Amino acid sequence: MERFFNTAGPVNPTDHYCLPPLERLDLPNVLNLIEQKKYFVLHAPRQTGKTSCLLALADYLNREGKYRCLYCNVEVAQAAREDVEAGIKAICMELSSKARYYLNDTDVGDLWNDVIKGPFHVSLNILLSRWSEKNVKPIILFIDEIDSLIGDTLISVLRQLRAGYTQRPTGFPQSVILCGVRDVRDYRIHSDKDKSIITGGSAFNIKAESLRLGNLSEEDTQHLLLQHTEATRQEFLPESIHMIWDLTQGQPWLVNALAYEACFRMPEGRDRRRSITPEMVMQAKENLILRRETHLDQLADKLREERVRKVIQAVLLSQSAPENLVEDDLQYVEDLGLIKRKPSVEITNPIYREIIPRSLTSTTQDTISHDASWYVSPDGTLNFSKLLEAFQQFFRENSEIWLERFDYKEAGPQLLLQAFLQRIINSGGRIEREYGLGRKRTDLLVLWPLDVTPPSRRHGPRDAVVPARKWQKEVIEIKVVWRAMEHTITEGLTQIRDYMDRCGTRNGHLVIFDRNPAKPWEEKIFRREETIDDYTVTIWGM
Repeated sequence: MERFFNTAGPVNPTDHYCLPPLERLDLPNVLNLIEQKKYFVLHAPRQTGKTSCLLALADYLNREGKYRCLYCNVEVAQAAREDVEAGIKAICMELSSKARYYLNDTDVGDLWNDVIKGPFHVSLNILLSRWSEKNVKPIILFIDEIDSLIGDTLISVLRQLRAGYTQRPTGFPQSVILCGVRDVRDYRIHSDKDKSIITGGSAFNIKAESLRLGNLSEEDTQHLLLQHTEATRQEFLPESIHMIWDLTQGQPWLVNALAYEACFRMPEGRDRRRSITPEMVMQAKENLILRRETHLDQLADKLREERVRKVIQAVLLSQSAPENLVEDDLQYVEDLGLIKRKPSVEITNPIYREIIPRSLTSTTQDTISHDASWYVSPDGTLNFSKLLEAFQQFFRENSEIWLERFDYKEAGPQLLLQAFLQRIINSGGRIEREYGLGRKRTDLLVLWPLDVTPPSRRHGPRDAVVPARKWQKEVIEIKVVWRAMEHTITEGLTQIRDYMDRCGTRNGHLVIFDRNPAKPWEEKIFRREETIDDYTVTIWGM
């Protein structure tokens, strides 16, 4: 059977192209922590490869023969929520099931039948203690999806593990790895029993270290993609490999999803005689977004959380960090994989930069009545001035109604413009976005195709040289008036001139939103042209 790129669940080298999971860990450090009888945390955003690494590590330790290592996923207890007794029972039963499956060990099940008769608030501790005493080899325990547990159930698990810590290794697991999206120290757990917020750091103060599983490097990404070429002889053009890396910044699910879409779902990609071109990669990205794949849908769902909203809205506004933005919220959103904080706070990768505003305005896009054909000239170019004139009038007539619908109200004008553009550009072009905390502007590059048929769909010999696509490039810089209008324009002209130069276009538009409710529309709405260093920029007041 032909191997493929994995987008669901742990990797299986027999079925999937993959990097050796243990190579993604700092294995000597992990083994050293286990040898030193440490309890520690492995965390990373969802679908990064944590479970694959844990399963590979468990297999490695069991084959080595020094320990008995058990992997257990406790997500099964999430449904119990605050019912601690039901949650602990579910976890103990899952331990029994996994011990039988992975280790051919029925002792955990037999012990559980005795322990279940006792008090539930110590039953996990007693089960692990008796199982450790029964084994000649030290027990190593991996607990996956630990942060899927809720409230007092999570507190009980952490405290029962802490209570047995001093008995290791003969009377309790020698080493425990807790695995989840966030570091345990960042947990803020609401306890119904204690009527208080309990931090993970206090409930599990035996943690020695936190390890974070990172994204793939550019070299890793190339190595993964070339496994397909070696297996099928279907090439990824060098520009395509770089594009996949650039679009994903090595986020493992995105890398695999783009490659799977391009090579296994798109008809042109299923033809193994054809190389994977940059145009095919871009089409694969658009397909994933429009299909709202589970990973991207889960990301969009997180945008509704208040802690996430505060951070992402600040990033969308591209202003300095607001006073109500706290370290805990930034850390939480970074742990979710939505932002990176170095060298500055920005959305993690270009695909997320695109999916976030599109998700926040999806219903708006669907209900805007404007059509692309209204703005396409007879020669196939996009009449961009006509398009922005239409938005200017649309914004004047409808902004109060539309902006009230947004959860992200402060970023509403920028989001509304992007929704309007997306509605038009969906028929063939694309928008590339740049924004981040402290940038003081949002940069958009609108690309409109000037050829009818993309190269990826042109027929010809496999090795034929296919000309690059021709694009109309329009740069838009969005700014909000925070001080004086002329100061905003002067600052914006310098910024957009650099962006136009970087994008290789002379078509530049500076869109300025004036949020002063006391100023009449007759003063807000204007259009004029300014020249800076031989670049002519059209300024649009809103």
